[in-house]
Amino acid sequence: MIIDGRKIAQDLRADIATQVALLGRKPGLAVILVGDDPASSVYVRNKGDACKEAGFYAEKINKSSDITQAELLAEVERLNNDDRVDGILVQLPLPKHLDASQVIEAIDPTKDVDGFHSENIGKLMQNKPFLRPCTPKGVMTLLATIGVGLVGKNCVVVGSSNIVGRPMAMEFLNARATVTICNSKTQDLPRKLKQADIIVVAVGIPKMIQGEWIKQGAVVIDVGINRLDGGSLIGDVDFESAKEVASCITPVPGGVGPMTIATLLENTLIAYRVREEK
Repeated sequence: MIIDGRKIAQDLRADIATQVALLGRKPGLAVILVGDDPASSVYVRNKGDACKEAGFYAEKINKSSDITQAELLAEVERLNNDDRVDGILVQLPLPKHLDASQVIEAIDPTKDVDGFHSENIGKLMQNKPFLRPCTPKGVMTLLATIGVGLVGKNCVVVGSSNIVGRPMAMEFLNARATVTICNSKTQDLPRKLKQADIIVVAVGIPKMIQGEWIKQGAVVIDVGINRLDGGSLIGDVDFESAKEVASCITPVPGGVGPMTIATLLENTLIAYRVREEK
């Protein structure tokens, strides 16, 4: 089965819009875009469109690529104190002269809808999650929606980034799965993948994972997005060979990507409700 991430994300966004329509104040999301990177600009535009569709208050803040660290931190602090804003997102990557870690740590943890602040990552590690990183959380929603049980299953995560790999492993651990974390340099990776019931790949290497490495009937989640010279997008998994052995697999595009944006809205609504309860 090819997992239709667009349809699952659409259903989640529709449910969020229904909830928002019943609220007195609109949930607010502020997105800071530094510079004019084309890919980042597209991501920010898509997030803004999703916010408007769901009935959110959306604020897009464009800053020049030569902004200083102090100026960017001041902008984050302004948003921390803005009562219209429930969620703050700083679009990554930032220009090289800026310290992304310091910027993320400056965001109020209760407004950290990307889920990257060390306080929110720490809560996920302790199985007391609050605002969870969007892509791993979106993967968990995909798996739950298609009825994939995780208790006791062998899950292999290929990639160990702070954005996907590490929090994905924590999500699986919290679901009582058995987790193996690999990377592009892991020795005998095919043998490890052959033992996996669920595989999540996020390494940024086009078609790295081959179908012959995958156990018959495994679930394959491809987080990778790689743009080829011709402009087309492919994942980190060789889709054509993998779909012949996988029981379920996400396509690229149309798999995990739409879930990340839908989960961002979900996190913003969670942040909104927490602030309204104070």
